[in-house]
Amino acid sequence: MIDTEKMAVYKAFGLTISSDIPLPELQGQQCRDDEIADVHIREADLTGLWRQISGQQKKIVVKDNIVMFQLPDVGTFCIRDGETIEVSPAEGSDPAKMRLYILGTCIGVILLQRKILPLHGSAISVNGKAYAVVGDSGAGKSTLASVLLNRGYRLLSDDVIAVTLTQDNIPMVMPSYPRQKLWQDSIDRLGMELADYQPLFERENKFAVPVHSRFYSEPLPLAGIFELVKTQDEQIGVSRIQGLERISVLQRHTYRRSVVPSLGLTEWHFNTSVSLLHRASLFRLRRPVAGFTAHDLADSMISEIRCDTYEAKTALVR
Repeated sequence: MIDTEKMAVYKAFGLTISSDIPLPELQGQQCRDDEIADVHIREADLTGLWRQISGQQKKIVVKDNIVMFQLPDVGTFCIRDGETIEVSPAEGSDPAKMRLYILGTCIGVILLQRKILPLHGSAISVNGKAYAVVGDSGAGKSTLASVLLNRGYRLLSDDVIAVTLTQDNIPMVMPSYPRQKLWQDSIDRLGMELADYQPLFERENKFAVPVHSRFYSEPLPLAGIFELVKTQDEQIGVSRIQGLERISVLQRHTYRRSVVPSLGLTEWHFNTSVSLLHRASLFRLRRPVAGFTAHDLADSMISEIRCDTYEAKTALVR
């Protein structure tokens, strides 16, 4: 059972979040209790509602303004109206595992319901701009981000990147919270001390890595997106993605994209992607499957950012 003795109010993903479920990952972002929350997280009995709307479906269920999913040995989750996350823990469930889904899938759906684009990846602050590294699970996004943090750049978000558009259609990345998730293999290869970190939950070989001193807590304009992909090639490659393929890349790496059509957001998603791509460059960064290349990938990414920045300044002068 989750401890719900005290409500706390946090800032993350550009939202004020009140929760009667402790979220220690967000402690560094705690704010005044008297602020009006955008999102409320609470424990609730969802047994009847899940039985009513789930039918024979076993994955995510979308009905009107409600998105629900159930995970054996973890619990049942309900996300409503972009405002409420309700959680019904399974008996004996691990609170740490529960929080992973609250701050992952649930927040991803909340952002979609609020028409905030969630991308799957890590966002880094580089020279006053935000750059996103997106890719499939296991592509090495967080490992590459960790190398960049070790070089003095700062983290805006890990796993879920919240992107909003200003009135002038400038895409802005909203900071999440100062923590990364890294596999043990990455920790070992980066020369980090495994004993310094806690596993995300019991018997997991993925670890929570606090980055408080290397976290950027203010929104930044999104200047570029790097799609990190594995390749059988022996060499690292980077290329600019052009044309309509850019739309499909954003669709592919939208967090919890499977619910976009069911929420009636297909047109919004397309229009938002087009507006974003008017302002942000899109690149493909190819990573050889063999070997550990995160340091070389970081070199290629920063070099491309410098070239892109120079080209943009040159174009303004013209």
